[in-house]
This record gives sequence, C-alpha cells and structure tokens, in this order.
Amino acid sequence: MNAMDHAARHADDARYRALAAHDARFDGRFFVGVTSTGIYCRPVCRVRLPRRENCRFFDHAAQAEGAGFRPCLRCRPELAPLDRHWSNQDACSILVREAMKLLDAPASWAFPESGSPLPALAQRLGVSDRHLRRVFEQDLGVSPLQYLQTRRLLAAKQLLTDTRLPVQQVALMSGFGSVRRFNAAFQARYGMSPTQMRPALRNKASTPAHRTTCTARLGWRPPYDVGAMLTFLATRQLPGVERVDSAACLYARTLSLRVDGTLHTGWLQAHFKPDANAVELKLSTGLQAVMPHVLWRVRALFDLDADPQAINNTLRHDFPGGDGLRVPGCMDGFELAVRGVLGQQITVAAARTLAARLIERFGQALSTPDPQLNRLFPTPQALAQTDPAELGALGIVRQRQAAIRALACAAFEGRLDLSDQADTPATLRALQQLPGIGPWTAQYIALRALRWPDAWPPGDVAVHAALGLSPLRGRLAEQSAALQADAWQPWRGYAVVRAWAGCHRSAHSASSESDLS
Repeated sequence: MNAMDHAARHADDARYRALAAHDARFDGRFFVGVTSTGIYCRPVCRVRLPRRENCRFFDHAAQAEGAGFRPCLRCRPELAPLDRHWSNQDACSILVREAMKLLDAPASWAFPESGSPLPALAQRLGVSDRHLRRVFEQDLGVSPLQYLQTRRLLAAKQLLTDTRLPVQQVALMSGFGSVRRFNAAFQARYGMSPTQMRPALRNKASTPAHRTTCTARLGWRPPYDVGAMLTFLATRQLPGVERVDSAACLYARTLSLRVDGTLHTGWLQAHFKPDANAVELKLSTGLQAVMPHVLWRVRALFDLDADPQAINNTLRHDFPGGDGLRVPGCMDGFELAVRGVLGQQITVAAARTLAARLIERFGQALSTPDPQLNRLFPTPQALAQTDPAELGALGIVRQRQAAIRALACAAFEGRLDLSDQADTPATLRALQQLPGIGPWTAQYIALRALRWPDAWPPGDVAVHAALGLSPLRGRLAEQSAALQADAWQPWRGYAVVRAWAGCHRSAHSASSESDLS
C-alpha cells in the first residue's frame, strides 16, 4: 500500500468512527454509501451501523448518487448543512467552491432555454466552460451538471416529503421544465416515482389538503451558540416585522419575495432545536410556492452551513471563546442595507427606532396569526418613490435620506444585487459609489447580506478595542488592525463577530483538532 492509499484508508477509518458516534460535527462534510443496501446516509443517521467493509465514503451527495446510491429516507441527506469547508486555498479549489455556491442556490436550478447553464456559470466565474468542467471533475469526480442535478432532485425530495404541493409544482420549483423530465430524472436516479416518495403524506387522510402552513427542517454542525444568535437578532428586531423569543428559541418574521417577476408574501417561524442540531420551520401558504428560496435565505440568516472546524482552526488561537458563534445574515439584502445605513454613527436602539418609523410609514400591512407580526419591510420601489421630506419627518438626517433613496433606486432598477449570489467586489464598488455609503457600511453589508466570510469593516471600534488599539491613533490603528487580521483570512468576518462578542484575548492557548479536520 503506497502513502496515498494509506492516507485514504486512515481518513476513511476516521470517518467510520465518526459514523459510529453519529458525530454531528461532520454532518454534510461526508456521506456514507452502504453497498449492501444501495443507500447513502449522513453521519448522524440513526440506522443500524453498517459493517466497515460495506461502507464507501463520499465528500458530497452528488458523488454518492453518481456512484449509484440512493438517499436515505430516514436521515434525509437534503437536510444536511452544505459543504463550506475551505481546507485547500489553491486557485482550482477556490474556483470549484465558488461554482458550488452558485449551483447550490435555487436561482441557479432552472435550465435556460439554450439547454445547459454551464456557459453562463463559467462566464460568471471568468473562465471557459471547458476549464470549469475539467477542474470540477478533477476536484469532485462529478461534472457541474451532475452536481446541479443532485441539488435539484434533493430539493424536490424535500418538497415532496414536507409539503402537499402537486408534483407538477414541485417539478417547476426544483428547476425542471416539465413533469415528464422530472419523473424521468427521479425514476432514473432514485428508482421510484415522485409520488412514491411521499407515502407518509398519502396516509394522512385526516390532514386537510388546504393546510395554512407547511413545515421543514434544516441542520447545522455543532458547536452552535443559539443564545448568541438570538440575542443579536433580538437586539435589532424590527417591530411588526420580526419577533424573537429567546426563552423559546424562536425567531419569527414577515417576508416578501419576488421570484420570476411574482411577489410572494407571508410569514415564517423558526424554532431552534439544539439537542437535534436543527432548525424547524413553519411557513405560511403564501410562501410555499417559493419554499426553496425561503429555505436558502434561512440558511443564510442563521449561517447554518458554516464549518466550525475550518473556522476555528484559523481563529481559535486569537478568539478561544467563540467556537459556537456564527455570522448573523439576513432574509433580504435590501432590508439589511437600509438598516445598515440607518445605523450609521448612532446606537443600535436609535437605529431600531428609525427603522420602526420607516416600516410604519412605508411598509405594507399584513395579516398573520401572530399579532406582533403585521407589516412587511418597505420595498425598494416604495422607498425609491419617497419624497426626502417624508424621510426627514421620521427623524432621518439628510445624508441618510440620500443614501436610502439611492440604494432603493439602484435595487429597484436592477443595478444593484444585494443577494448572496452577487459579485462581491463589483457590489462593494457599486455600494461605495452611492452617496452616504462608505467602506465600513459596504463591508458590513458584504458580511451579512452578501455572505462574504472574509469581510473586514475598516475602523470598527469594537475590533480595535479587542486588539487593544487606541481610537486616538486613527489611521495607524486601522493599519495595525488590518495587519493583525491578515492571519485570520479567509475568515475575517467571523473574527469581527467574535470581537463584537468580546471573545478576543491576548494570552493564547494551544488547541487540539480532530483527525478529521
């Protein structure tokens, strides 16, 4: 056995130990295919432990399905956190990870009329489709289209299991152009028809077909500091739009989403289940038709796909108390950007007051079962058409009036993409060309809305305090902080969150990592 084979054997042995322990830290980091059953599972699956010689290990669900394995109906691989492990920093690996991130998003699932989405994806990444296909297959062992097909089928599987939506609607929501193509792909990959995937729902004769809600579940990798996440969101919750109940581990809000030109409105509730390392969601019927998009945004809001091991390998030395902290995201990039502008140079409480006035004046009313959730955040169109005097009457100063209106116009006209699929460098430049938005605000938006893990808001007071830098040093303090932060790449955004939480210390201690890191 050569050195490479020995290393692979050692890694698989470590994965088998994690499988035997149902170790949730590696959920989504690998999947196990069982040759005796033809099924592949998450490492947290509670079925009987298979024999070691019957196990084949895969880094991604697409690899397992490419090898002919079907997803487990018990542990449900579609619920696992997505892979965001950045152990390799070479150019090819980074390109593949960026491609995966784009393919993971529901907006990428629909095939264009020309047939394949690969040319557009390659163009977005600045490479040829041939080069992208080559490095993708070299790194993952599957093609970009095979990876995309797995994402679409697993999304369909979740919709079939968790909702009563018609198969035709599930097919379209999962990116398939017709039911015929959907049925053929499902049968070829899983050996059953879509309707056979939902026997439990078929047996629920007592459940009315006109249910007013649907439910879903998403997992995370521990550790996860649920209390810190809810505290952060509770401090900033917007009256009428959001409600946080830390004691019940509950976050609820209203939401409006425009998908393919159609506006969908409704509400959602998210219950954290720390014992299960999962979030359980309840969505109103108004959001069912865009459920994959809602789930994608919930992943971003709660940073469910973060890989604590990879992040802690870089940050634990300087931030030993922040292993479970995540970067709070958002459900809507425009909303987050407006809130960021309102919060410039004032306290969080004052910014929340201004946002509440903005919502009351320009937000649309919405009826929900929760009396505390009764309004939607103002749309870009509504704020783009406001008179500056109306914003001034709310207590918003002139500079921020201009910034909010410029943001709204750019978003409404399609000149500014504030989603996590945006081109980060281009969006940062576009933001700083708008009046009243400087480097700190642009980087804050990149951190929470664009989901850029390496965002670095320059001159952040809390970060400087954590590093022991005097604010009187001004530009010198910024330069010193930036130099120290070089060691935290590509996770500087997580370092910022840990600095905000006060986790930094100057006395470093050694840390040990699992042999699966």
